[in-house]
Amino acid sequence: MFYHDKNLQYTVRVDKPNPAFARMLQQAIGGVEGEIRVMLQYMFQAWGSRGPTKYRDMLLETGTEEIAHIEMLATAVALNLEGAPTDLQDEMSKNPMVGAVLGGMNPRHYLSTGLAAMPTNSEGVPFDCSHVYASGNIAADMYANVAAETTGRVLATRLYNLTDDAGMKDMLSFLIARDTMHQQQWLAVIEELGGHEGVLPIPNSFPQAKENTEFSYAFVSTGVDGIAPPQGRFNTGPSLDGKGEFNIRRAVPLGQEPKLAPPRPDGFAQVQQMQDGEPGLIQKAINKLTE
Repeated sequence: MFYHDKNLQYTVRVDKPNPAFARMLQQAIGGVEGEIRVMLQYMFQAWGSRGPTKYRDMLLETGTEEIAHIEMLATAVALNLEGAPTDLQDEMSKNPMVGAVLGGMNPRHYLSTGLAAMPTNSEGVPFDCSHVYASGNIAADMYANVAAETTGRVLATRLYNLTDDAGMKDMLSFLIARDTMHQQQWLAVIEELGGHEGVLPIPNSFPQAKENTEFSYAFVSTGVDGIAPPQGRFNTGPSLDGKGEFNIRRAVPLGQEPKLAPPRPDGFAQVQQMQDGEPGLIQKAINKLTE
């Protein structure tokens, strides 16, 4: 069950309305880095959480907070739209489409919502949930959450840099701070689970003896001969899980050349494709098709 408060989680103030910035804010709502994504991700992770209930509770609390962030951003979009400069309003009164284009505004903010936010990104593409990850594995989900919060914080800092509006900077500074906390929060869960050594490889419940351990910690270099592979922590020294040693292997083909059976006659490939099969196959195919 969820409850709401009529007051926002943090103050949203727009000192100088800007329809173009309203369009940019849509990315923080419905973009792949946005708040709809993390809200749904944390909620579905929680709803499918098995094991210690504290992780389910934590995810529900944070997912619910993300709803509040969507509310803040939607309010910011509306405020940036409703007080558009007078000259833009005058132009829109003559021709809404022309005014929208001249103002850098998303036309749908006028045409579809009457000056309100939408569940879309900055290009008007609806959020489709393709980047919502809820695997049922707590460690895998925590790493996915860290990635989500890092890209979200990158987006928020870019938005902060794109506005001179003091009210918008204040709101974004709050959201950036929450992204900082959430990154730390998810990493703290990984630490609580045993850190990198305790959770890697994911899932750690699968016996590693069943994998081809010859390749478990090998960095495969696909560069051409004569060019040294890149050197770094990612291919030198002990593995992060403490269970192996990184090494470098040159990429060489270890498999066979693929050989597929000839096309089936009822697959309706070209007749010429059937010429490399058994003798008379082309004629058999023709006969089959003409029966």
